[in-house]
Order: sequence, then C-alpha cells, then structure tokens
Amino acid sequence: MPRSIVRIASAALALATFSVAASAADVVVTCEKRTNRSKVSVDASKLAPGSYYARASSGSNEAQALAQTAVRGEVQFDFDSDHQDIAAGATAIAPGFIVDGKVTGTVYNASGVEVASATGSCRVRR
Repeated sequence: MPRSIVRIASAALALATFSVAASAADVVVTCEKRTNRSKVSVDASKLAPGSYYARASSGSNEAQALAQTAVRGEVQFDFDSDHQDIAAGATAIAPGFIVDGKVTGTVYNASGVEVASATGSCRVRR
C-alpha cells in the first residue's frame, strides 16, 4: 500500500510540474532609443485570466505600469517619453531611460508574483 501511495504522489507531482511548464507565460520586450526619446513595449501572452502589471528597467532606471486585465491571455504595456503617447495611456519614462541599449520587462500577477521576464535589445535611431 505505501508504494502505491508513493507512485500516485509522484505521478501527481509530475503532472503538476508539466501543467505549470506548459502554461508558462511569454514576454517580448521591444524598445527604441532616440536622442530625445525612449520607447518601450512589454507584451505578455499565454496568461491565465486575471490582472497583471509590468516593470521596465534599464540600468538603474525603473518604471511600473498600472495593472491591466488580460484579454484572451494577453496584456500590453507601453512606456514612453513622448507627451502624446503618455496622454494616450503610456507610462511616462524619461528620454534617457534606456541605458546601454537594453531593457528588461517583467510581468507580475495581481499578487505581486513574477510571471515572466525578458530582456530586449533596443533599436537606436538618431
């Protein structure tokens, strides 16, 4: 009897581990650096229903976007230093936010648990 319990527990653990791995979220970070502008997008997919927020970081700079509800398993967070894009809903960042051409975007669930993270190399325009 104890062996069958161990087998059942092992199978349940393997199945639970597979379920978590199979439902892992994806994050894509795109960014653009200009002389007088920084622009970042953090897009997450394969999310469970719920609310999520994102942080963008580059060097010692960090910005946090307001929470959004996932629609069809996806959320998109925009960060920008352009006033028109900020007025349209992007999270404000400084024109010099992007450091060394890289940005890390991290997505968290409503409980503050990290769901996924990725680093993107930024397009540089003059």
